[in-house]
Amino acid sequence: MTTLLVIAKEPRPGRVKTRLTPPFTPEQAAGLAEAALADTLLAVAAAPADRRVLVLDGRPGPWLPSGFDVVPQCAGGLDERLAAAFAGCAGPALLIGMDTPQVTPELLSVDFAGCDAWFGPAADGGFWALGLAAPDPALLRGVPMSTSRTGAVQRARLTGAGLRVRDLPPLRDVDTAADARAVAALAPHGRFAARLTRCAAVVGR
Repeated sequence: MTTLLVIAKEPRPGRVKTRLTPPFTPEQAAGLAEAALADTLLAVAAAPADRRVLVLDGRPGPWLPSGFDVVPQCAGGLDERLAAAFAGCAGPALLIGMDTPQVTPELLSVDFAGCDAWFGPAADGGFWALGLAAPDPALLRGVPMSTSRTGAVQRARLTGAGLRVRDLPPLRDVDTAADARAVAALAPHGRFAARLTRCAAVVGR
């Protein structure tokens, strides 16, 4: 059974995308987060999988499409929350976050034949995707998160465990306003790009 996991926060003002304020208001930042999450979930819904899971901090809203199981995030640091997400999988699993609305179903259509792990590096030094043929929470626990070395440390953890790793293309996370503009340009027809255009119009008044 192949599982696609999305780890996310409920898009509420003041709780998500705080690095977008300024120039955007907390309400606008939450709207951008919601649009990014919606685009991500639509891509996951269109990708082949036996199970789709939203690992959520908060409560689901109208942005959640059908076909997803929703499980709460555990307490602890991000490494513990990612580890717990994989612990709930009985077979091959690919996990992504809500920060790459430019992701496509094709990118998520990974094949574990001939490899043990898939790794998607992020432009900021982190990672946007991690796939494990045999999910092992220990591969994530203790990895320092949200640093410029996170991706390198996580990938080294995989290879150090003797896993055969294949790389996905690098993607840019949406953290800052500059990130938002760059990512929207890559997926101009998505909900995120449309929401950014509306927010930018208000900010520019």
